[in-house]
Amino acid sequence: MKTFGNLHIYENLNEIVDPAHTALVVWDCQNSLVGNIFNREEFLANMKSLLIAARKQKIRTVYTKITPLPAANMSSWGLYQNLKRFKVDDPAKLPDYMKPGTPETEINEAIAPVTGDMILPKPSSNIFFGTNFENMMKFPGIQTLLFTGIATEYGIEHSARDASIRGFYTIIVSDCVSSPDKVTHEQALKFLPRLCLVNTSKDVIKEW
Repeated sequence: MKTFGNLHIYENLNEIVDPAHTALVVWDCQNSLVGNIFNREEFLANMKSLLIAARKQKIRTVYTKITPLPAANMSSWGLYQNLKRFKVDDPAKLPDYMKPGTPETEINEAIAPVTGDMILPKPSSNIFFGTNFENMMKFPGIQTLLFTGIATEYGIEHSARDASIRGFYTIIVSDCVSSPDKVTHEQALKFLPRLCLVNTSKDVIKEW
């Protein structure tokens, strides 16, 4: 570790993932999404191992949940995207996607939250947009964010990019992120090292 003025500059993975200043983000691991990824069993097994290790170290863990805005409160661009996504020609025909309280919206039971974990409803594919997440992390001194979940090329990439810009040490746990589309998942993992750190769950657990 180096110092520069009042700053500590971490130089290796052990320093970066120190439990004292690290939080784990479990992104959108809801039943609807987990059921559609290309490597479901492998993903869940890796997530379980990482969560067990994180809880032993008392690492702050935040589960996000897709909680869409009502159509009447969405932007024109958001409605346009949803019309394309659901292949309908009228906003009134859009399905009630991820309606709170329905089974599809619940966190998959294999990697469900435990007492002390935080659940963060959010309306967009960026963890910082429309939430109080940044203050939730900076007030207790969190400097490192570990991103896991679904989907690699969408919410994970958007949030990791923003986290890095905001000054967090940002790590994608490569075998604990996934997507319905293996090709775009792999393409994202090739690009993400330009934005942040990319490490396996074994790499991270070894340092704990």
